[in-house]
Amino acid sequence: MKARKKPVIIEAIQIQYDCANWQELKEFCPTISLVPNDDSVGTLVVINTLEGQMYADDYDWIIKGVKGEFYPCKSDIFALTYDIIEEPQYTEDFQSNTPDPVTVDQYLNFLCPNFTLKDV
Repeated sequence: MKARKKPVIIEAIQIQYDCANWQELKEFCPTISLVPNDDSVGTLVVINTLEGQMYADDYDWIIKGVKGEFYPCKSDIFALTYDIIEEPQYTEDFQSNTPDPVTVDQYLNFLCPNFTLKDV
């Protein structure tokens, strides 16, 4: 059996080199922490997931799933699986940019300027 992933919009943030964006990462995923890397110099990002603790490296992505859960994703897998989109930015005066509602008569007059209901 084959299956296709449903098109859902997720939130994600990429870990910069040496966690240069640590404050932004912490705001996005409050449960992350740093631990010393035993294999090399530097630190590892620890993410508490539904499956337990997972580790992330520089340039990995932290994804917020559809149920609010967090998990890491390697950069190459992220590039194959997701397209970056931009959310529309609404201004505070969004309502003032919305056109006023029109009546049926105004709409008909717009479509057929010389038409009147008497012609029916």
